[in-house]
Amino acid sequence: MERPEKLRFVTYLSPGIPLAFFEAVVDHVRRALGWRASLSVETRVSGPVRGGDDPFSEGEADVGFMCTPSFFWLRELEGPPVELLPAAPVFGDCRAPGRPVYFSEVVVRRESPARSFLDLRGRSWAYNDPCSLSGYYNLLKKLAEMGEDGSFFDRVCCSKSHLNSIQMVAGSEVDAAAIDSNVLRINLGSAPGLGERLRVIETWGPFPIQPVVLRSGLHPELKERLRVALLAIATGPHASPTLDEFGLERFAPVTYEHYASEEQALRKCESKLGTRLR
Repeated sequence: MERPEKLRFVTYLSPGIPLAFFEAVVDHVRRALGWRASLSVETRVSGPVRGGDDPFSEGEADVGFMCTPSFFWLRELEGPPVELLPAAPVFGDCRAPGRPVYFSEVVVRRESPARSFLDLRGRSWAYNDPCSLSGYYNLLKKLAEMGEDGSFFDRVCCSKSHLNSIQMVAGSEVDAAAIDSNVLRINLGSAPGLGERLRVIETWGPFPIQPVVLRSGLHPELKERLRVALLAIATGPHASPTLDEFGLERFAPVTYEHYASEEQALRKCESKLGTRLR
């Protein structure tokens, strides 16, 4: 079991969730543990691609922030390279107070005639990337529940990020997209006028918040110290007021069971539709 000289963090969730959020989390852990730490960013996808390379198997990352499907895929591997860090962020949301969950918000332009997802038949849709729960897999699940597939839409495109999806809808390049509720909330607050151009027609969820994962080979004592540090992020002596700006309330204890129902739903969806929109 390893105690690296420097903890290497990686996030796959920026720029949708601003990089400053993850920098503040890493800085809190660094100060709480008295440990050197670094942060790298992967902006192309929401997590390691199924069957592709990942920095945990390669021993290049110790702690990661990623979307749930990638966590499931890494756990499928023989000798899984990651395990759940049993602490997850809780963002302020009156629909699920105090719970480590989030939602998918289906957004259209303010002037769109669409009032529900059904009204989007024959329209255009943007998803952020095929590793995303909120932007991609929740769409697949919705289509599967309706007995539909990608032919429900006239056109589907990959925008490569939630922020791009938001801009494509606002700019009339596509009719709709499903956006991570925290990404949407943060960006509506930071982009003047954006809220006047968009409208939410459906909310899907709640879903378990994106997991924080640990490289399996880390020493158990270090894993425990990381858990304790995150759980104290809002109240301990090293609490970061910066995190309030992003709506973070605290980190809450979680277990694998928190994600189990979502894993079952994804497996069922994959068996019906496969993993690609057609």
